[in-house]
Amino acid sequence: MSHSHGHSHGGAPLITLLTSLVITVTVFLVELVGSFLSGSVALAADAMHMLSDSAGLIVAVIGVLIGRRAATRTATFGYARAEVFAALLNAAAVLVVTGWIVFEAVSRLQEPAQIETDTMMAVALTGLVANAVSAFILNRQRGASITVEGAFLHVIVDLFASVAVLVAGAVIVLTGFHAADVVASLIIASVVVPRAWQLARQSVRVLLEQAPRGFDADAVAAALRGIDGVADVHDAHVWSLDGTFVVATAHLVSDGSVKNGPLLDAAQQRLTDLGVDHPTVQIERPEHAEHEHVC
Repeated sequence: MSHSHGHSHGGAPLITLLTSLVITVTVFLVELVGSFLSGSVALAADAMHMLSDSAGLIVAVIGVLIGRRAATRTATFGYARAEVFAALLNAAAVLVVTGWIVFEAVSRLQEPAQIETDTMMAVALTGLVANAVSAFILNRQRGASITVEGAFLHVIVDLFASVAVLVAGAVIVLTGFHAADVVASLIIASVVVPRAWQLARQSVRVLLEQAPRGFDADAVAAALRGIDGVADVHDAHVWSLDGTFVVATAHLVSDGSVKNGPLLDAAQQRLTDLGVDHPTVQIERPEHAEHEHVC
């Protein structure tokens, strides 16, 4: 049986992620308080957007910290699934709160509320500046980690959300059209909901141990059957620990023309070439088939 022993999940720049997290959480709290003081649902929607990004950054930080923990006798694959659970809870919370914001926004179309535009725009401007600083910090480390790259893209979206709130505030000040706040909140919600839904789907997919995107157990089996010395393949399974770290197992039936050692090396290399991080292969003789319980 052959195993790939590289369990490292990457070393994203922790200081960069933590710095961005502190900025994002601070802006979330400021915008949340500001939305209550000003009565702006657009600001509340932007706050939920920041909450989504804060949770995403927390997940990223957890992923880095967990990746440094060695597997134990009981947690033989480590603790990567904790990141997936956190992501699912984050997505569910954001969807619920964003749904409430949309409901509140639609209600205000029928009963417009007075909005303190000075507070609304001051808080949005604070968010814009903070997001710009966070984007600058993350941009310097984008090439070092895909986690940082994802966080950078989220912050860029936050920048546009802050701009939307500022524009809504300006429209209210200049024209008195208070529905601009509702329009801005719905625009921001339309950005948040698809991201949160996608995160929820990806998390559930991992927890159900489905094959990661881009992987097909049948395709993996077909690739292994193409190796010289392989008569058949069964029990081919592909799943992921955290959405990125891919695990694959397979049983190879040898035709006896190639020794087990080279056959194992070829099979493991074939799986590695397909993008599998942790391949496990078992080699069997044809007469062993009657003792197998194929999954």
